[in-house]
Amino acid sequence: MRWLTLYARSRQVPVSAAAIALVTAALWALDGPEHAEVGTAILVLTTTVAAASVGLGGRDVTLERTAAIRWAPRRAAHVLLIGLLTGAALLAVQAAGTQLAPTAVVVRAAAGLTGLAALGAVLCGAHFAWTLPVGWLAFTLLTPSPRGTAGEVLHWMTFPPDTPASTATALTLLALGTTLYAATGPRE
Repeated sequence: MRWLTLYARSRQVPVSAAAIALVTAALWALDGPEHAEVGTAILVLTTTVAAASVGLGGRDVTLERTAAIRWAPRRAAHVLLIGLLTGAALLAVQAAGTQLAPTAVVVRAAAGLTGLAALGAVLCGAHFAWTLPVGWLAFTLLTPSPRGTAGEVLHWMTFPPDTPASTATALTLLALGTTLYAATGPRE
């Protein structure tokens, strides 16, 4: 077997890809344009990122740390692939007719949520990597948004695409999460 096949199987990539496909297919089948809103798009992205984040760690983290291969590029590619697949899946549903959010909001949210999942893997371990994206979503949806830049930073998922502070927050989360995860891997 090739290393990519082994890596994908050890990281539960087929199961994560199936979960992403299932959630987006359910959205496409159940939701119509009359129910379309940004909150639905953010919920779908958070769900798919959470499902994919389980694969951010293997069965034995200690064993992987002793391997004689360079893990940093592989880890970074894995994180970026999660963001790419989750964003692309939602954009495909939108291309099929259910317009939920502007493309820039979907891309920004996919990037930020993926960075949060990677950061969650570093801080909480791969099995609990989903807690940061889900927690931030809950905070965003359940608390009122403060005015000004603080609101644009704290509620970055729901602001319009032309909000520089929200975009900067999402990109910072992606860069921070990807860098830390690539350098250290998941917590044991």
